[in-house]
Amino acid sequence: MYRIEDFCCCSKSDLKDSQPGPLYSAKMHENHLIRGLALFNSSRFFDAHEVLEDAWRESPQHGPLRRHLQGMVQLAVAFHHQSTGNHVGARSVLERAMRNLNGADSSFPDIDFERLRDEVTLWRQYLDHSESAGEKKFEGRNVRRHDVPNRSVPALPPALPKIMSRR
Repeated sequence: MYRIEDFCCCSKSDLKDSQPGPLYSAKMHENHLIRGLALFNSSRFFDAHEVLEDAWRESPQHGPLRRHLQGMVQLAVAFHHQSTGNHVGARSVLERAMRNLNGADSSFPDIDFERLRDEVTLWRQYLDHSESAGEKKFEGRNVRRHDVPNRSVPALPPALPKIMSRR
């Protein structure tokens, strides 16, 4: 089960009572990050993207943290696309998200990125073999998925990924 303490070095009351400063506030950034991860893990991908985007906006303009936060935003966007049946958009944004999350262990050492990468790999495979309209190219022509011989597309999508802390 997801707990805020899994991603935070301070208490819930510290986060609730935090006051944003005029410049970048690490506590505000952490608050948005924790809320965004909780929303993502609750499959509320659009809301997660909005909150994580706030953390991204507040982050310093240069450096890997901003790129890693952008990857988190893109991950939420990819799964929002997937949830609305836009598999082409999901696949495209998921690729960019994973590129931007390369090296994110340095920005977020408490997050289990190995587990996340494993879960996303299953989704990449699933999305690589699915089309939102149920059609694929086969020998240069459009065909319905059930007409393609020996297809190895999983019947059901994998479990939705969770962004979890290292144990």
